[in-house]
Amino acid sequence: MFRCGECGWEAAKWVGRCGECQVWGSVAEVGAPALRVAPGAVTTKAVPIGDVAVEAATSVSSGVSELDRVLGGGLVPGAVILLAGEPGVGKSTLLLEVAAQTARSGRRTLYVSGEESASQVRLRADRTGAVEAELYLAAETDLGAVLTHIEDTQPALLVIDSVQTIGTSDSDGVPGGVSQVKEVAAALVRTAKTHNITTILVGHVTKDGSIAGPRVLEHIVDVVLNFEGSRESRLRMVRSMKNRFGPVDEVGCFDLSSDGIVPVTDPTGLFLEARTIPVSGTCVAVTMEGRRPLVAEVQALVSAQETEKPRRATSGLDSSRLALILAVLQRDRRLRLSSRDVFAATVGGMRLLDPAADLAVAIALASSFSEVAVPTGVVAIGELGLAGQLRRVRDINARLDEAARLGFTHAIVPADTNSSLKKRPGLEILEAFSLPDVLDALRFRQ
Repeated sequence: MFRCGECGWEAAKWVGRCGECQVWGSVAEVGAPALRVAPGAVTTKAVPIGDVAVEAATSVSSGVSELDRVLGGGLVPGAVILLAGEPGVGKSTLLLEVAAQTARSGRRTLYVSGEESASQVRLRADRTGAVEAELYLAAETDLGAVLTHIEDTQPALLVIDSVQTIGTSDSDGVPGGVSQVKEVAAALVRTAKTHNITTILVGHVTKDGSIAGPRVLEHIVDVVLNFEGSRESRLRMVRSMKNRFGPVDEVGCFDLSSDGIVPVTDPTGLFLEARTIPVSGTCVAVTMEGRRPLVAEVQALVSAQETEKPRRATSGLDSSRLALILAVLQRDRRLRLSSRDVFAATVGGMRLLDPAADLAVAIALASSFSEVAVPTGVVAIGELGLAGQLRRVRDINARLDEAARLGFTHAIVPADTNSSLKKRPGLEILEAFSLPDVLDALRFRQ
């Protein structure tokens, strides 16, 4: 602040002449006084960490098995969970099912809808069978009204759909703005911790897929979940991005239909294309989503016509990772891919971010270029280095167990003398040191 030394007039920036007494040169900057905080009363006395009771923080099942898997066991009392996803992906349907299952177990649940009316939510609850006596519903957009509902109902689970639609008159801006979201989220977090209420906040996402609003929103909550899915597929996946009570990067799978949303405990078959005749340009990889091994099929198409400006298109794969694999394959002069269009995709809308899928992508590209099909019983596991060497991957035995369970007969893995590979009946393990060794063994050279 800047203050006039003659009359005390204040201004936000320096001026040469006082706007009140019209005296020149009397306005000077005033430093903020040093803040001194006196000791205050404490809420709870500090005790040794070994004497802190953990029973109050024991997780309770949400009634949805796949969500419990992602959360690390269930809903923790007093925890604040942020669930974000694109519009129409099924966030409200999933949380209405969680609210109904919680109410069905005898624990009171409050569902606050800021985007739909109460009658609209009731229609969806009738369709999905989520009408329960202990499930309370309120349509509010004011933070004060939401806090009043919480005091009146005393719920064990609180669902806010969504945090961007709730506003308060105590903060500047419109609902969904930075200041409003910060104030609303902070108030809900304080209420959750004070009353020991499990709170689930629905969050919007931006065009690039990141969570909308200030970054502090992700810091103050305990769990951040990302709800993913394609409009062309019924498969939905909940991915854990932050979890103070369980594993990170765990994944839960769901099937979304007109009758509601149901967990998919064994989603491996959704990412494979059922066929008996081998087709060129396909290969099967075993990826790890959290602690769960998933078998996914990779498909590639290398056009036969050479073009001046070749296209590179991906679906479910990282485009930069595909460029790396193409560069490694291009080192082999017999695989001329630089002037050809390349298309690579996964089956079932699966997103393959695991580097262990590099070998399967490379085999699919070489198979399409050479027009030589990979045998149907082969899976490929391995990370590809820039020099073409195969690097070892984590949880190799868990991946091989899943491949053997699904009936695959051959598995191509990196040659690693430090890891002890277990023998499995019906599954032959082929170890390779580099990508050229694999291509020569599969006869993909022309």
